[in-house]
Amino acid sequence: MPVKLGIDQLEKYSPLFAGKRIGLLTNNTGINSRFESTIDLIHKNFNLVKLFAPEHGVRGNLQAGITLEGYHDQRTGLPVVSLYGTNRRPSQENLADIDIFAFDIQNVGSRFYTYLYSMAYIMQACAEYGKKCVVFDRPNPLGAADVEGNILDLSCKSFIGLYPIPQRYGLTIGECAKLFNTEYGIGCDLEVIPMEGYRRDMYFEETGLSWVLPSPNIPTVDSCFAFNATCIFEGTNVSEGRGTTKPFNFVGAPWIDGARLEDALNAHNLPGVKFRAHYFTPLPYHPKDGKYAGELCGGVEMHVLDRKAMRPVKTGVTMLYTIRDLYHQFKYLPPYREGGIRMIDYNTGNTYIREAKYTIDEVTALYAKESAEFSKIKSSYHLYA
Repeated sequence: MPVKLGIDQLEKYSPLFAGKRIGLLTNNTGINSRFESTIDLIHKNFNLVKLFAPEHGVRGNLQAGITLEGYHDQRTGLPVVSLYGTNRRPSQENLADIDIFAFDIQNVGSRFYTYLYSMAYIMQACAEYGKKCVVFDRPNPLGAADVEGNILDLSCKSFIGLYPIPQRYGLTIGECAKLFNTEYGIGCDLEVIPMEGYRRDMYFEETGLSWVLPSPNIPTVDSCFAFNATCIFEGTNVSEGRGTTKPFNFVGAPWIDGARLEDALNAHNLPGVKFRAHYFTPLPYHPKDGKYAGELCGGVEMHVLDRKAMRPVKTGVTMLYTIRDLYHQFKYLPPYREGGIRMIDYNTGNTYIREAKYTIDEVTALYAKESAEFSKIKSSYHLYA
């Protein structure tokens, strides 16, 4: 039997919503196990008065980094407040006409995915303005057992890393809400509507549910594993495969020799992955275009062979160090603003990767220590065995 999602329990929890004015942050992943939209379900059965849009929009129709302002949803006619434009946190005015703020989005299990912090900002606003926050829980596609990576250094906090959690944090979205609320002092009136039949060690395919793209560059469950490894290349002059058919599985640049990089990466014998020389030409995917749009890039395709063995964070750092050491053309991108923090520091949650302060073995040991520390903290917020 498929796992029952939090939104599948809507009827069971109907007393919670009856007679209340509801605001909802969701996107195209907000569906129940019968493919019925969370927007439509709440709109049909309760008093849904307003929608809120995260990155990529309420219907998932915008590329990464594209900001939007308020509009009306074509299907329901409801006003949509953008939380990925001028403001990323709901205002008192936004919340004045609602009693409950509901959240239902599929996350990908990575610290640098913005939906996690849209939820956190909602919770902060609910605490400040006296509103109830309800989170419909969903699976962690990476499994909710393994933890990997460093704990974010708060000097590098941003919208892709707001709290001191590891890159792979091993919690469901609802469990994250509970952790944020208590551990980091948000203190809102929070209710998590749990799943039924879910186990921590499940990968997404084992839930019996259908995968829906949470954003344009995460087309498959394997993309979530690749994203955890290679998204750090956003902060470099190496393409992370955006604008291709396999974003985050392809990594390269016009000045990289694919065969040479294949040999160098496979020599590390990283568990659960294999690298194959690959050549790709990114298409424009953003008003500013992507890296090397229209240019032939040499590089590799990362094949995920064994998810249980793979360590995405170690894999990504090893790839970055290898390319840096092989090619003098490699660069970290400059800050967006003079005196600002570099993107690579936001991605990695520290400065020591960019500074090459440690070897791969030293980084791995440091990550293992911090992951173990976080694992002890997070266990208090587990909803599932």
